[in-house]
Amino acid sequence: MEIKSLLEMHGQSHLMRDYMQWNEAERKQFEQQIGQIDWSIFESMNAVWEENSGDISPIEGLSLREIETHRSEYLKIGTEAIRQGKIIAVLLAGGQGTRLGTSSPKGTYNIGITRPLYIFEQLIDNLKKVCTQCDAYVPLLIMTSEKNDEETRTFFAKHSYFGYPASHVRFFVQEMAPCVDFSGKLLLEGRGKVATSPNGNGGWYRSLERAGLLKDRLLSNAEWFNVVAVDNVLQRIADPVFVGATIVSGKKCGAKFVRKNRPEEKVGLLCQRDGLPCVVEYYELPERLATLQDSSGELVYSYGVTLNYLFHASTLAEIASQKIPVHTVKKKISFLNEDGMLTEPDEVNGYKFETLILDMVRLMGSCLPYEAEREKEFAPVKNKTGVDSVETAQKLLLLNGVIL
Repeated sequence: MEIKSLLEMHGQSHLMRDYMQWNEAERKQFEQQIGQIDWSIFESMNAVWEENSGDISPIEGLSLREIETHRSEYLKIGTEAIRQGKIIAVLLAGGQGTRLGTSSPKGTYNIGITRPLYIFEQLIDNLKKVCTQCDAYVPLLIMTSEKNDEETRTFFAKHSYFGYPASHVRFFVQEMAPCVDFSGKLLLEGRGKVATSPNGNGGWYRSLERAGLLKDRLLSNAEWFNVVAVDNVLQRIADPVFVGATIVSGKKCGAKFVRKNRPEEKVGLLCQRDGLPCVVEYYELPERLATLQDSSGELVYSYGVTLNYLFHASTLAEIASQKIPVHTVKKKISFLNEDGMLTEPDEVNGYKFETLILDMVRLMGSCLPYEAEREKEFAPVKNKTGVDSVETAQKLLLLNGVIL
């Protein structure tokens, strides 16, 4: 379809205003972007996902004590699955280290004290311990973004993949979603360039699929995807005990959690909504539930997620054909004004569209909450100082014997 007709069909003909003033390369870039837009996301602007309402109730999970009781059984099953290439690790690393004071990929940030130690390096070290334990390498897929893809690949190559075999590593770029103003009109961020932003961490599977990696020989035996975030430096990737426990449970998904240390802690919460597994954002949980205690004085809703999930591969393929909810988020979005000048707004001026991995947990239909020991597996690096910072992560790394 001709670009002009396509834009008119979707009420976006304003973008053609300066089209003839752009050079050939700019017009080609613009046409390519427009051709790749998933127009169905605009339905979310006026829609409310029905599953975000409903009765919230606690969910039953595996405690540290229960895990220890069955550790040898889980370890044996998980180790065998890893050796057979059934476990694929996915590292979500599309973000920049903006809150850490750098525009480089977050994983390249140096958290060392007396020696260089990069976030990527620490995560690879964590994974190598599992590989040594299981005597097998785990295929590692690293999701980057348009903004940090080249720098991330170069960084890994420069550091020889921190001792991990490059043959077992693949990179793929996260899909981008267009940005709009409050009236639903697409914005431009440059000549012939539609304003876009990453489509959220729930877009990892679709991005992987579109990159063609599902057909990669490295994934030929894939049965489970272990998806983890880049900013938890104590993250245990492809944990064979977690893998084994999830397989034994018969659930289609596994989720690691730590016990919340206070009701207001800013972590997503594993629970049930209308009988289905659900991750509720900390700000969505009513105060009466957030502070609710059982007879022993423990929080009833205490399963704080660490963004370490196991997803059953065949079930993932099934839900991929469904519509994962798209969330509209109000943000400040840089845009070209009517004079063709790039404008940095002082206040929020539009919407970004995001899919969230927590929604995938519900769509999987069943989930095993699996408790992780906070001091050994939860050291998020969100800020430079203060709560969940470089400083707090360094203390926990030292506590776990990591030389900084």
